[in-house]
Amino acid sequence: MAIGFFGLALFLFLTFDFDQGSPSSATAFSSSSSASQNVEVTYGTVLKLMHEKTKIRLHSHDVPYGSGSGQQSVTGFPNVDDSNSYWIVRSTPDTSAKQGDTIPNGTIIRLQHMRTRKWLHSHLHASPISGNLEVSCFGGESESDTGDYWRLIIEGSGKTWKQDQRIRLQHVDTGGYLHSHNKKYSRIAGGQQEVCGVREKRADNVWLAAEGVYLPITEST
Repeated sequence: MAIGFFGLALFLFLTFDFDQGSPSSATAFSSSSSASQNVEVTYGTVLKLMHEKTKIRLHSHDVPYGSGSGQQSVTGFPNVDDSNSYWIVRSTPDTSAKQGDTIPNGTIIRLQHMRTRKWLHSHLHASPISGNLEVSCFGGESESDTGDYWRLIIEGSGKTWKQDQRIRLQHVDTGGYLHSHNKKYSRIAGGQQEVCGVREKRADNVWLAAEGVYLPITEST
């Protein structure tokens, strides 16, 4: 019931947030839905990213790190039912990509945190627990830089990003892969996992697009 409620809230959010495409045709899927197979992730889609190995969702909230950059913290949240784990898939400002376009392997994208409107970000600050690359949320609607750029790497033979497809996100500036592990915070986000960047491909830096509101593909005219 709660997931359905948030799906409806997201539907209304998309209706007011975008002036392109047909948000009224958006479809909500959970990660366990059989209908989710072969659903394309398009620009404008609002989704949760699930860490394949530990099943947490990529999460942020308006709580700063107590070390490093002091920017808004990013963690792994253990429960599926959480409204602070939604991210909007955006293009970079220097492309002609538009809402509803599919996203090919190798594309550089941005992820905007739905609740706070900040961008998934990384840099050379050390992450609080493991000392790897810190991952934070930074900027806002009109404030974004290359620290917000992530390259989509699809595992396997897929050519465009689909729901439930194994992917990696490699940070453009640092080369670090979006990563998590089973080490948990005791203070800033008790019980939540550290999310960080590491420069090696590992089993712990594979993610899947899970619950969300997936926008339909924009038809060419």
